[in-house]
Formats: sequence, structure tokens, C-alpha cells
Amino acid sequence: MSIAPRPEAPPIETGRTSKPSIRLLFIEDSENDTLLLLRRFRSAGYAPWHRRLASEAELREALLQEHWDVVLCDRNLRGCSMQAALGVLRELALDLPFIIVSDIMQEDEAIAAMRAGAHDYLSKRKLDRLIPAVERELREVANRREKRLAEQTLRQSEARLRALTDNIPGVVFQMGYTPDGMLGFQYLSEAAAMLFGTGADELVGGSASWMTWLLDDDLPGLVAAAASSADQLCTLNWEGRIQLPSGEQKWINLRSSPRLSENGNTVWEGVMWNITHSKRVEADLRESRSQLAALSNHLQRIKEEERERIARDVHDVLGGTLVAMKFEMARLEAKLRASPDEATDGVRNVIHMLDDAIATAGRVTRELRPGILKDFGLAAAIESQGEDFAQRTGIACNILCTDHDLAPAYDTALAFFRIFQEALTNVSKHALASQVNVRLLQDGDEAVLEIADDGCGIAAGDLLKPHSFGLRGIRERLSSLGGQLEVGPAKPQGARLVLRAPLHPAISEEKSNDRKLRP
Repeated sequence: MSIAPRPEAPPIETGRTSKPSIRLLFIEDSENDTLLLLRRFRSAGYAPWHRRLASEAELREALLQEHWDVVLCDRNLRGCSMQAALGVLRELALDLPFIIVSDIMQEDEAIAAMRAGAHDYLSKRKLDRLIPAVERELREVANRREKRLAEQTLRQSEARLRALTDNIPGVVFQMGYTPDGMLGFQYLSEAAAMLFGTGADELVGGSASWMTWLLDDDLPGLVAAAASSADQLCTLNWEGRIQLPSGEQKWINLRSSPRLSENGNTVWEGVMWNITHSKRVEADLRESRSQLAALSNHLQRIKEEERERIARDVHDVLGGTLVAMKFEMARLEAKLRASPDEATDGVRNVIHMLDDAIATAGRVTRELRPGILKDFGLAAAIESQGEDFAQRTGIACNILCTDHDLAPAYDTALAFFRIFQEALTNVSKHALASQVNVRLLQDGDEAVLEIADDGCGIAAGDLLKPHSFGLRGIRERLSSLGGQLEVGPAKPQGARLVLRAPLHPAISEEKSNDRKLRP
């Protein structure tokens, strides 16, 4: 129900005071009595605007159409009794001063009217209290209006604050010391249910039971940080672990500002966050860095071992062959004239030793820099490496290349070749295998290399060993190309490795430019 607001009338100047206009609604059947009351208002400096009515219907219409400052009602009219008039005001929920002005009124009748909502009772024979009573009730109406506005503003502010706190990912809280010297919550936002798994109502109060969830290693830190914050009135910033009744463990960060309450106690207000995910990420990052450092040390050690092996091959095999050739040539020189047949046998020995030296030099060279990979492609390099492995170890190496024209990018081809070399080395050292089966093929936009042996296989626990650097290095190398490694058992026995990588992995512009600058 809407009532159009009335414009404020300008104040009038009188000889004594300057007061605003006042709108008076008379429920009165006597015009003379109405004029008498109006004279009182004018004498007090008011400029009254009035309307006189004598029925309930007129009253309802007047209240709906206009605003009024005061209702002045006679005790009892035939068309509109004071009880009926008060009922209309209650029905329309209007806060208007309702003053009864009558000749004679019994005490019990006056008490009933006051209980029904009338604000005062005046006798027409004694109107000295009229203006003070009206002004008092106008002040009371203004006070009630201001109170309602303040309460409405407070409710709106609380609603906005509640909406804000309920939509913050963290838990907004108010915390203080409990009688037993611990820390208890005095307020918690609804997000507490997500953090603690318990409603805010169950955690708010004089109890500090939530502190029993803190791990023993972290509880003293919170107690000390709170004591320091209370002494210095500085920010409380603490993080630690809690273990909920469900058994779930979480990391929380608690940040708040202290203040002194009216009774001198320290109260903290702030936000509590669930930082479990970030803590796990930090732990994973530290573990990853540790593994990378260990892998780097392992690769450096492998590099030194490889250099030692190559040096041993050159020194022991190639060097020994060359020394033997030198002695054989010296012996040939002495016997060349005396015994031509023996010289011929010596020449054959030298030729045989030269063949061994050439083969050793070729094998070492291929292992250091596989030129065949660039000249003839990945399939040829895999086949050549397999033949060398079979000759050197006596383990059969069966290679099936379904796509000899497979042409992956050089980075992919080199990675596959080096991983193949390492896989064969591991087979010779650990697998106790009699043969290795290899397949190289193209699957869509990927190159696939499958290596399977018939040895003792790889135990599931070996895959989880922290120092399983071989498989970790293979995974890292394939991951850098956008590929992946699958490790599993071979049938009927042994181990099976499947390498997958894009034929042409995406490389950064910086790396591409770096390659273009290389000679």
C-alpha cells in the first residue's frame, strides 16, 4: 500500500517562534471544538493544515490518500468510535500520534484506549497540555522512525556482511581466550563447515575443543604466536596442521588482527584459509627438485662410467691390438728373408688384428656418435645397434621394423636410439635373458618402439624405488618430447618397454632459433 509523500510546507513566522506547518486529522463532529483546538496550535506558532471527518470510511480514505502528523479524536462518535479509529490505524500499520480529546472519560475507559494504541488523553476543558503532548508524541514518532531506519540499515549491513563472509573461500572468524586460557571461536562464517566438516554453531562458544585437532608439533607454535600478538597487539599470522575427527589432515593459515574488547580482553578478527593443496604442491616440488638433483648426479656418474668404458676399450682392445701388430711387424721383418712361409702367416695375423682394430674403432665411434642415424635413419641405426649387441653379448636380438621409411624428427630419433642403447645395456646386466624382441613402427602421428625380453622381468617394487634412475631418465627424456613410457611384463615372461613420442615434437621458438645459429 503506497501513500504519496507530501511536500514539506515552509515554516511560518510568528511573533514568538518559527515552526513548520502541521497536518492535523480531526475525528470530531463539532466544528466549534475543532476551531478551538486549531486556535491553540496557531497560538503556539504552528500553521495547521487540517481535515475534519466523522466516519470510519472517511478516516480510511484520508489515511490512504495523504500523510498526517497527528490524529485528534473525540471520545465517542456515532460514525467512528475511538476503538474503530484505532483499529484502522493498526490495520494500515501507521505510526501516528493518536490523542483523545474529550469532555469526560472514565479511568477504565482511558486505560483500555491506551492499551489499544492511543498515546494520550486530554480533556476539552483543560487544553494546556495539548501542545506539549502533541510535540512530545511528534518527537517520539521521529525517534521511532530513526530507530526503524537504523535497524533496517543494520539489517542490510549485516546481510551484506553475511553475504560477503559466506562467499569468501576462507573462514571469517572472531577468536578470543576461553576461561581455561585456550583459544575459542566467538564467530565463524558458514565456510567453517567446508574447512572443519562441522557447522559453525557447534564450534562457536566458550569451548576451545577445536584446538585438540591441532597436531602436537604445531600446537605450541599457535599458543606462542597468540601470546606475542596479544602482548604487542600485532598481527597474528600462523600456519599449521589439524587432524579432523574424520581422520583427514589439513594445513590451515590463520591471519588476524587483535584488539582490546570493552572488558580489556584480547579479541582477534581475521580469516582462516585451507592451504593443504599449496602445501602438497610445495612438498611435491621439493621432492621433484630432490629427484632431479639425484638424477643429475646419476647422469654425471653414468657419463664418467661411459668415458671410462670407452677409454678401456680403446686402451685394452684397440691399444693392445696395435701393440701386438707392432711386435708382429718386427718379427716379420726379421723372418721375411729367412722364412717366407712363416712371413705369410704373420701377414695374415696382422690383417686379422687390423680387422679387429677397425671393428673396435667402428663400434666405439658408433656408440659415441651414431652417424648411421643421420645417414640412413632410425630403423637402420636400431638394426645396426641390435647386431652389435648380439655379437658382443651372445643374446639374440630380433628386430622388426614395419616402417623402414619412418622419418621422425632428429630429436625423437636420437632419443629413441639412446634409450634403445640403455635398454639393451640393462638387459645384458640384469635381465638374465636369452633373447630380445624389438618392434619399430608408426602409429598415427607417433613413433613407437617396443622392446621385450624373456628374462626375469621387473618387479613392481623396483618401479617405485627412489633411485630407479634408468626408468626415470627415460621418462624425463620422453616427456621433454611430449611422449610417454609404458613399462609392464612380457609374455610369457620378462619385461616389456613401449616408447611413444610425436614424430615431430613441438619445440619452442627460442630452441628453434638456437639451432639455426649453430654451425
